[in-house]
Amino acid sequence: MLVKRKHALRRPKTGTSPDQGDELSLTSARRYEAFGRVMAALASEADFIESCRDLTWWRGSDHSWHIEWRDGPYAYEVAALLAEQVRDPDYDGSLVTQAGPGTGGSAVLDVMGVRFELRAIDPMGRASVRARPGFWRLAEALDTTRRTNTRHPWEELLGG
Repeated sequence: MLVKRKHALRRPKTGTSPDQGDELSLTSARRYEAFGRVMAALASEADFIESCRDLTWWRGSDHSWHIEWRDGPYAYEVAALLAEQVRDPDYDGSLVTQAGPGTGGSAVLDVMGVRFELRAIDPMGRASVRARPGFWRLAEALDTTRRTNTRHPWEELLGG
């Protein structure tokens, strides 16, 4: 019995394949840099991270990024947040432009030339999230200046 094996083409030692040049690797690097800046801006907002459930992201077929979450803020609120937070000290102006009008459920942004599609599923809005009773907040839990008769949440966590 004769078994045929398929062999993958080996990459040249230069690190690029013959059909790809430096231009492709630079655009790919810019895509990931834009994604990193967006995720860093979202991570710096405790209200956003704490209020969202099922935060997911994936790369689109056209090399765009898709970010989706349940509950939490409206998509246009996140688009405004990103336009405000994603900055570069060496560049005058914002690195984010809105590609179209955002709605509560979706918004499209251009970040450093990379398209981002934001999608909120069952959003509540930032004002509703802040006003929701019983919502545990990291900022309030770590506030040591607030004196009460009861133990602070961080004291409960640390056993103090």
